[in-house]
Amino acid sequence: MIAPILAVGLAMLPASAMAAPASIAGKWTTDDGRAVVEFYRCGNAMCGRITDFLVPEPAGGVRDTENPDAAKRSRKLMGMRIFWNLVPDGDRYEGKGYSPEDGRYFNADVYRSGNSLKIKGCIAAFLCRSQTWKPA
Repeated sequence: MIAPILAVGLAMLPASAMAAPASIAGKWTTDDGRAVVEFYRCGNAMCGRITDFLVPEPAGGVRDTENPDAAKRSRKLMGMRIFWNLVPDGDRYEGKGYSPEDGRYFNADVYRSGNSLKIKGCIAAFLCRSQTWKPA
């Protein structure tokens, strides 16, 4: 009698409550091979920051020159948080991201696929870009 009730109860739970996404924590090399981003726990969510550049930096470091906010264009990219508020949603993490290459903020979708990290960023429902990152 208890087993059928338990089965019905579990079936009523949303899929996101039953399975947590695979961990994205750690260091990942961007798809262009130019930088390393570390994903780490920040409060009840995950965040990601630039930890290394794999190409030579100019004297004084790389700056956030494409930021739409002119007051932020002189800040260094090294150590900058570019993903935040990534919370579990089904088999992936959803939150916010920022691309210093073009100064755009986007809705981020991040998840593991085998030994890779899949990143999908959308600035509108129909305007998205996807990348595959490898372990650093």
